[in-house]
Amino acid sequence: MSFDGNSGSEVNYEPNSFNGPTEDPAYRERPRTITGSVDRHNHRLDSDYYTQPGNLFRLMPPGARERLIGNIVASMKSVPQRIQELQVQHFYKADPAYGTGVARGLGLNSNESNSTQSDAAAAHT
Repeated sequence: MSFDGNSGSEVNYEPNSFNGPTEDPAYRERPRTITGSVDRHNHRLDSDYYTQPGNLFRLMPPGARERLIGNIVASMKSVPQRIQELQVQHFYKADPAYGTGVARGLGLNSNESNSTQSDAAAAHT
C-alpha cells in the first residue's frame, strides 16, 4: 500500500499521451527453461486487436450493447476530448455500430471518424 501520494494525478500506464512512464527493458523478466523455452509474449507483434471484441459486441443482445455503450460513455465523460476521439477510433475498428454508439453518447461528431468507420465496415464485408 502506498502512502506517498502515488505520483498524484500523473498517468501510471503505458502507452499514454501524456509523456508518462515507458517500459524499462532493464527490468524485463529473463526467459526460463521449463519443458522447452518460455518467455513473455510481445503483444505488440500481433496486430489483430479488433476481431475478438467486435465479435463479442455483435453476439450481445441489443439491450446488453446499450448498457455497455452507456457504461463506457459514463466512464469517459471526464476524459479529455482528444483521448475520447482516439478511443472511439478503436471502437469503430471493432464494429462500426460500437464506435457510432460511443461517439454519439459522448457528443462527438461522428464525421470525424468517417475514414476509420469506413475501414472498419470494409473489414467486416
